[in-house]
Amino acid sequence: MRVYTTAPLEDPREARPLFPRLEAIGYDGAFSFEAKHDPFLPLALAAEHTERLQLGTAIAIGFARNPMNLANLAWGLQAISEGRFVLGLGSQVRPHIQNRFSMPWSKPAARMHEMVRAIRSIFAHWEGGEALHFEGEFYRHTLMIPAFDPGPCPHGPPPIYTAGFGPRMTEVAGEVADGFFAHPFQTRRSLQELTLPALERGLAKGGRGRRDLDVICATLVVTAEGEEEFARVVDAARKQLAFYGSTPAYRSTLDCHGWGDLHLELNRLSKEGRWDDMAGCIDDEVLEAIAVVGPRSEIAAKLERRLSGIADGVSLTHNRAPDPEHWADVVAELRSKR
Repeated sequence: MRVYTTAPLEDPREARPLFPRLEAIGYDGAFSFEAKHDPFLPLALAAEHTERLQLGTAIAIGFARNPMNLANLAWGLQAISEGRFVLGLGSQVRPHIQNRFSMPWSKPAARMHEMVRAIRSIFAHWEGGEALHFEGEFYRHTLMIPAFDPGPCPHGPPPIYTAGFGPRMTEVAGEVADGFFAHPFQTRRSLQELTLPALERGLAKGGRGRRDLDVICATLVVTAEGEEEFARVVDAARKQLAFYGSTPAYRSTLDCHGWGDLHLELNRLSKEGRWDDMAGCIDDEVLEAIAVVGPRSEIAAKLERRLSGIADGVSLTHNRAPDPEHWADVVAELRSKR
């Protein structure tokens, strides 16, 4: 199982020292994400300061952009990184797309499906394979003059991964993407009963098999050295899971375990602004079903048990443990078992 992480960047300039450290630790890849800064810019710096580390966006908000500028960004980063770039796309939600980015929102699964195909059509034209003539419901790309055609990428077009949670967006990955990013608000059971069947339906629609799709599961890791620090990260994890659990879009994970009433309570408390009270609703059973929790010496084995037969890679995540060396021993142990 390959090991990834999302780089904790508060300032894009931190990419210069941070990504080489991740490479030295032994991560197979490191991702940027779209929050306070554009996710593509730090990867240009990372590519110049690393040699083998796979680099990608996990995720860039696809609907804040269009297929042509995404294709241009991806082509450039694939060239700069010498073939190590992954274009990871996600949809975000309607209020952000319409009110933060001032972009259109409709039929998100169908739109993502078409966006991936449109980007591939642009890549195919640049690679010299076919004329550019893509006309869909949401995107139309029929003009490309020599002045704007970069030609073939020296390392070939980059793979396109999509993120999803619900069944329709998950099916999209199976049907048209090269890889899938699974959300951390998942359990082994929900991955087996909800996510994998949706991916299989998508693969069947696309006439593909499981080997045609790379599955990376972002997984919440809760561990620490001492009791006081462990209590702190457990509390932080409960707050994070309470936030996810209050969101209707993520209810299916709780329903899968018969915990639907927990979602209703968390949702009620969130509407009342009682954020501190919500963490107390996440008991140990829920915490340990969703997160991988325990002493550092047990984390690698627990991750393998959680994701065996499900994922091709794991992305270690916990937004309260931003030091990239925090899991160096876990990374080393996971790599030693390959």
